[in-house]
Amino acid sequence: MRLISFLGPDGRPAWGLVQPGERVADLSATLGARYPTLRDVLAADALDEVAAAAASTEGALALAQVTLLPPVPEPRRILCAGVNYEEHRIETGRDATVDPTIFTRYPSSLVGHGQPLIKPRESDAFDYEGELAVVIGKAGRRIAAADALDHVAGYTCFMDGSVRDWQRKTSQFTPGKNFEASGSAGPWLVTSDEVPDPQALQLRTIVDGEVLQEAGTDLMIVPIAELIAFCSTFTTLEPGDVIATGTPGGVGDRRNPKRYLTVGGTVVVDISGVGRLENTVASD
Repeated sequence: MRLISFLGPDGRPAWGLVQPGERVADLSATLGARYPTLRDVLAADALDEVAAAAASTEGALALAQVTLLPPVPEPRRILCAGVNYEEHRIETGRDATVDPTIFTRYPSSLVGHGQPLIKPRESDAFDYEGELAVVIGKAGRRIAAADALDHVAGYTCFMDGSVRDWQRKTSQFTPGKNFEASGSAGPWLVTSDEVPDPQALQLRTIVDGEVLQEAGTDLMIVPIAELIAFCSTFTTLEPGDVIATGTPGGVGDRRNPKRYLTVGGTVVVDISGVGRLENTVASD
C-alpha cells in the first residue's frame, strides 16, 4: 500500500491511500473517527483494516488535487544517521567508527512532496542529501537487530536538506539540520510488505536534472536493522517515528566546485520500489 497524509482541496487534513491511476482514496472519511491520523493507524496496528477499507473504496480525488504532507506529519521522533555510507564518510574526511552518528530533526523542518523547500536567507550553503527513511510501526525498546524489521511499518524517501555553514557553527549538527522547511519526506509511506529487502534498493538524488548521488542501500555502513537496534537502546521507538538512514557520497558541499541548491532549482530523491520525492527551492 502507498499511504499518504494530505490536505484536501478544501484544506482539510486527511489521510488515505494512493490507488492505480494516481487516485486517492480518502480513508479518513470512513475511518477517521477511530484513526484521526496515519500515526493513529500505525499505533493501533490497523493496516489490515485500512487495506480492507481501501478494497471497497474508490479513489475520489486525483493525486494532483491534494497537497501532500510528510507521510507522518507530526512524528514524535525524527532520528537521522550521519555519514552512514563509506563514500560519504571518505569525502567528509571523518574517521571510521563502530557506532552510528545520530542527530535529530524537528517536524517543522520537513515538507511533503511537491511543496517548496525554503533556502534560508542566512546562508548560501544549502545542500542536498537523498536518503531512505524508515517509519516505525510497532513500539519497542532495546529491540534486537534480528527482530528490528518486524517493527517497521514501511519506507519513504527523505531529503535531509543541510545548511552547511550552520551545521559547522557548533560541534552538534542540530542548527544546520533544522531550518524551517529545509527538508522533505514522501511522497508516501510504502508498507513493508512491498519492500522485501530494504538493503537491496537503488537511490538517486537528482538536482536540476543531473544525477549527483547514486548508490545501493546495501552500501550502508550500519544497516537498517542495526540502526533500529541502536536507536531503541536509548529511546523507546513509537509508531510513526522516522529514522533517516544516511546519504551516499556526492553531496554538493564536497564537490569541486561546490554545488548547492539554489532558488528556482529542483531536487529529486528517487528510490526503487519506494517512490520519487520532488521539491522546488524557494526563497525565504
